[in-house]
Amino acid sequence: MDPSALRGANRGLGLDLDFPQSLAVYDTYEQAQRAVDHLSDEHFPVENLLIVGTDLKRVERVTGRLTWARVAAAGAITGLWFGVFVGLVFALWVEGELLGVLLSTAFFGALFGVVWSLAGYAATRGKRDFSSVTAVIATRYEVLVEHKHREAARTILAAQPGLLPDPHAAS
Repeated sequence: MDPSALRGANRGLGLDLDFPQSLAVYDTYEQAQRAVDHLSDEHFPVENLLIVGTDLKRVERVTGRLTWARVAAAGAITGLWFGVFVGLVFALWVEGELLGVLLSTAFFGALFGVVWSLAGYAATRGKRDFSSVTAVIATRYEVLVEHKHREAARTILAAQPGLLPDPHAAS
């Protein structure tokens, strides 16, 4: 990764260094974290480091097939919880039977959830008949360090076997 690409875009977010340089590239976040933790244990000024996930991939795990019944059930459950929440809010100001307020708002919430979810599913016209969970993951983690601290960080990591990856190792 070109460390200069991080400058400017992250100004003011606390995610920037003036002149970052690559310290090491790790295959897992845990390895990068272990290296930074070791630097911290050795009293290195870790506020001069960034861990950057690189080589991003979007992963989508298909969790099941969508049917009208599943969509309706999911909508009912979501609407039910929302209705209970609304009922609890109403119960703060409405005098009367709490159970009646909760049951009526839960019923109308579930009904609204079913109608809303079925309308949304119908709008897709069968173009997405499955449910899934999506995540963006990094395949490598690069530790960047402020240029003036690079050699000190490398010396500390090199003194502990296994913390500084071999740059000539095949990946």
